[in-house]
Amino acid sequence: RGVFIRAARMSAYPAKKTGDGPDAAGVHRIRITLTTSKSVANLEKVCADLIKGAKEKELRVRGPVRMPTKVLHLTVRKSPCGEGTNTWDRWEMRVYKRVIDLHSPPETVKQITSIAIEPDVDVEVIIADSK
Repeated sequence: RGVFIRAARMSAYPAKKTGDGPDAAGVHRIRITLTTSKSVANLEKVCADLIKGAKEKELRVRGPVRMPTKVLHLTVRKSPCGEGTNTWDRWEMRVYKRVIDLHSPPETVKQITSIAIEPDVDVEVIIADSK
């Protein structure tokens, strides 16, 4: 598991062109998405570490925004052959997601995301277009 980085636009609307905006100083909008299906405690720990690192560098931080938990249900027959009493197993998998928004240069994000990330937490970094 690692850090997945891609450049994308976070808004459906075009960015406003101003001389004193975040892009004027080489600062980009960066969205970090953290996902896990195993341990919420590990997810919260990684969120806290990322925010602590960003605040030490005096960056503008929003989050962590807790997205709704996705619950995936799977109901299957216990019997492998289909014979016998109709007994069922009910399985579920919960997917937890947190979103953190930063305003910083892309080089700084490399330093922030170089923390020790728990093995069951997926990290996706999206850098917004500067257009």
